[in-house]
Amino acid sequence: MSETFQFNLKKVEGGARLGEITMPRGTIRTPAFMPVGTVGTVKAMYLDQVRESGADIILGNTYHLMLRPGAERVARLGGLHELIRWPHPILTDSGGFQVMSLSGLRKLDEQGVTFKSHVDGSTHHMSPERSIEIQGLLDSDIQMQLDECVALPAEPKEIERAMEMSLRWAERCRIAFGEQPGKAMFGIVQGGDVPALRVRSAEGLKQLDLKGYAVGGLAVGEPQQVMLEMLDITLPVLPTEKPRYLMGVGTPDDILKSVARGIDMFDCVMPTRSGRHGLAFTRRGKVNIRNARHAEDTRPLDEESTCPAARDYSRAYLHHLVRSNEALGGMLLSWNNLHYYQQLMQGIRKSIEEGRFRDFYAETLENWAQGDIPPR
Repeated sequence: MSETFQFNLKKVEGGARLGEITMPRGTIRTPAFMPVGTVGTVKAMYLDQVRESGADIILGNTYHLMLRPGAERVARLGGLHELIRWPHPILTDSGGFQVMSLSGLRKLDEQGVTFKSHVDGSTHHMSPERSIEIQGLLDSDIQMQLDECVALPAEPKEIERAMEMSLRWAERCRIAFGEQPGKAMFGIVQGGDVPALRVRSAEGLKQLDLKGYAVGGLAVGEPQQVMLEMLDITLPVLPTEKPRYLMGVGTPDDILKSVARGIDMFDCVMPTRSGRHGLAFTRRGKVNIRNARHAEDTRPLDEESTCPAARDYSRAYLHHLVRSNEALGGMLLSWNNLHYYQQLMQGIRKSIEEGRFRDFYAETLENWAQGDIPPR
């Protein structure tokens, strides 16, 4: 552990980077996948399980926690770490994604965003300064600037307007954040699918000399190839000595291909959301446990996995639980999925350390392409 926020880039293979973030609440091994704990819980999981799966850090959501239980209440209860029994690092997003996803419930201007709560209809205003204040009350370790995330496809003029305002908000957030030696504030590169805007955004943020940089506004409706092209354009502009975070991404395939381009951090609801809907991620690719072929299959999801959910329960039982809408089905598949994501990250880190990331990349794609084991 370190009393200050530090990023150590340990090794690079091609574009892939092996690193380590150290801060007072712990070490984050990168490339890292951050399970999403939107309202202070990683859905259908005990946080002890999340930690044991290999997670060094989880994510919380500023907008949702602001509404309930409320940032001031969380502060009175000792902060988010104390409340949820997670003494390790937490990253909080700024509420910017909700500006897009809840567009029917908000009004936006230069000063910030006025939200109409989806919970009770009450009105709340979030400025860049208030977003940082809320994240401080939550006592999160990595805090994100407030930004405007535009859904794609969109008109270039609209993308440019949102990007420029996000840059102005980034500077206001930096001032509001001030100097917090053991913590960090990250800026967010916007610019949609317009290369020149992505470059302008990254260059503008770089001038603020922040402790880390995120790439936002991707995986919001555009094809994977567009996302990867934007990374190819954006990442060379960002400082090599600072961590790079791709927000809201994604599938295992997205992660593998983004690591190859130089991304260090990821978050996504996909492993837990998919698990609650009967979809498992495995080293052989995706398995829809709802399918009838699993109804009398006594084999586990993956006999070689170190996760009990994947190794010790039959497909027949998992199929029965999911088809019966039993909570345990979603719990076991979420456990399997988060474990697989962390296993993937561990494999990525080890392969970079050993100088064989290219081989690991090819082997992983080959295993996914082979597909699930044949029906019995």
